Amino acid sequence: MSINPDLKVVLTFVEGLWQSGVHDVCISPGSRSTPLAIACARHPSLRVFTLRDERSAGFFALGLARAQGRAVALICTSGTAPANYMPAVIEAYYSRVPLIVVTADRPPELRGIGSNQTVDQVKLYGSHVKWSVDMPIPQDTKILDAHAQAIAARSAFVALSSPSGPVHINWPFREPLLPPSNSDVDQDAAASREGAIAAVSAWEPERRLPEGIVQDLLQTFIGRRGLIVCGPIQHKSDGDAIAKLADRLHYPILADPLSGLRTLQDENELVIDTYDVFLREVVKRDATDPVVARILPEVIIRFGQPPTSKALGQFLKMASVTNHSGGRATHHIVIEEDAWWKDPYFLATDVVHIGPRDLWASLDGTCPNQEMSAFSRDWISLNQTVRESLDEAIAMVRLEDGLFEGRVMTELADILPDGSQLCVGNSMPIRDMDSFFPKVSKNITVFGNRGASGIDGVVSTAVGIAANQLRDFAQVGKPTVLVIGDLSFYHDLNGLLAAKEYALDLVIVLIHNDGGGIFSFLPQASQSDVFSYFSTSHGLDFEPVVHMYGGQFTKARNWTDFRESLTSAIAHGGLHVVELRTDREENVALHDSIFANATEAVWHDFS
Repeated sequence: MSINPDLKVVLTFVEGLWQSGVHDVCISPGSRSTPLAIACARHPSLRVFTLRDERSAGFFALGLARAQGRAVALICTSGTAPANYMPAVIEAYYSRVPLIVVTADRPPELRGIGSNQTVDQVKLYGSHVKWSVDMPIPQDTKILDAHAQAIAARSAFVALSSPSGPVHINWPFREPLLPPSNSDVDQDAAASREGAIAAVSAWEPERRLPEGIVQDLLQTFIGRRGLIVCGPIQHKSDGDAIAKLADRLHYPILADPLSGLRTLQDENELVIDTYDVFLREVVKRDATDPVVARILPEVIIRFGQPPTSKALGQFLKMASVTNHSGGRATHHIVIEEDAWWKDPYFLATDVVHIGPRDLWASLDGTCPNQEMSAFSRDWISLNQTVRESLDEAIAMVRLEDGLFEGRVMTELADILPDGSQLCVGNSMPIRDMDSFFPKVSKNITVFGNRGASGIDGVVSTAVGIAANQLRDFAQVGKPTVLVIGDLSFYHDLNGLLAAKEYALDLVIVLIHNDGGGIFSFLPQASQSDVFSYFSTSHGLDFEPVVHMYGGQFTKARNWTDFRESLTSAIAHGGLHVVELRTDREENVALHDSIFANATEAVWHDFS
C-alpha cells in the first residue's frame, strides 16, 4: 500500500468545505476520485451518500440542496462521469440551487495524448456554472494547503451568494491515489490547518432601498389597481414577505404552485389559485369585454421565476398593451435581487434589484394599510366562482368517463398531512397542479425542476428531497410525495436505488397514460400520420421494476382506491408507488369540458 503524502491538501479542502457549511457529499464511485472519496468518508461529521449512476447522483444532490437551502458537494471520477452531471448542473444553474461539483481529472502530462479515461474537463460546464477552477496538482506545501482551504471557502460562498447556483472544481491527481489518514498527519500541522480554515468566513450584508426609491414605489403602488404575480421561489421566507406586502397593499396574488403561497398555515383570500383556468378565456377576448375590463391592472409587481401558466403570460402581455381605460398598464415592476432578471415577455418597465425579504423590510415602516379596492374584490369573487365550478365539475366526472388526471391535485390537497414535501414532475403534472391545486391551510412545501423544465432526473431529485428528512440516517419528519408521468418515471428509474439503500420514505403517484400525455394537448395531436413520433407509447409495466428496487406497488382503479392507497403508503413509510392508469384522449376531453364549465360560470356571474 502506497500512501501519497502530497494528498494532505485534500484533507484540508474537505475540512474547509465542512467549516464553510457544506455538510452533505454525494459521491459517484470511481478510481481517480479516490483521494476525495476517502477524505470525505473519513471525515467525522460529513454525511456521505454513495450513488452509482452519475446522472441520478447529480439530481439527488440537487434535490438535497434545494430542500436544505444549503450547498451540497458532488464528487466523481474522470472521463465521461462528469459529463453525466451536466443535466443536473444545468437545472441547478437556471433554478438557482447551490452545488459544488468536484471532478477528479488526470494530471496535465496525461491529457491530449490518448490516455485512458481522459477527456477535456477544464471548464466542462461552460456558462452553466457560476465559477470554474482547475486545481493544481496536490503537493504537501504551505502555499497549496492555504490554496485548498481558500478554494473550499470560496466555492461555498460563490455557490450560495445571490443568485445561488453550481460551481465546478476540476482537480487533477497523480498516482498513488491513497491519501494519508488523519492519524498519519502531524497533529501540530493539522491543528494549524484547522485553525486557519475556521478563520475563513464571509457574509453578505442586508440590503435596504434608499428612501427616495421607497417613496417612488409607494407612490406607484398606492391607490392603483394592482396585482402581484409570484412564480416559483426558493425560500419560504420570501413567500412570507410577499404575503405581508400583499396584505398591506390589498393586492391579489396570482400564486404559482411552486411559489409556496398556496400552502400557507393561514389561508389568505388574496391568494388567487384558479387564474390559469379562467385566463384561458380572458386572453381570447379584448379590453372592451365587461369581465376583462374589471380585472385588468394598472400595476403589476412580479416576483420569482417566470410562472408556469401560459395563459398568465398571455394575460400579462395583454395588460401591458391595454388596461381598463384603453391605455398601457402604468407599471410592470420586476423584483429581482441580481442583475439577471427574468422577463421572457419583455414587459418590465422597472426592475428593482432587491430580494423579497429586503424589499418588505424597506417598505414595512412606511407602507400604509390600504383599503380593499373594488378591483381586488372582483378578483377574489372571480376566484371563488371558478373554484366552486371546478370542484363541482370534477366531482361529477363519472368513472366510465375515465380517471381525470387533474383530480390527483385536488385529492392531494385534501390527503397530504401538514408538513409534507410535495414534488411535482414536468409536462402535465405541473400544469395540472397550476390549474387545479387549491390553496390550503397546511404547511406543504412544493418542489419542481422548473429551471430547465426537463423530464429527466425527476425521481432522483425527489429522492434527494426525501433524504432531507434524514438525520444521521435515522428517519424523521414528514412524508415526501412525488407526482410524475410515466415517461418521466421511465427516464429516471435508476433514482429508485438510493431510496432503497437509504431506506427513505417516498410515495410516488405515477400517472400512467402510456406516453407523453402533454402532446395530446398540442397541435401535433391533429396530425395522425406522424403523431406516433410524439406520443412515445412504450407499453411498459413498471410493477416488476419497483419490486426490484424494494418498493411496494399499488394500482388504484378508482378514487376510493387512490385515497386509501395513498393514505396507507404515507402511514407505513418506505418506497411506495401508487399508479393511476388514464387514457390520453379521454383526459383531453375532460380537461376541455371542465375548463368550459368554469369559464361559462365566470361570464354568467360577472358579465
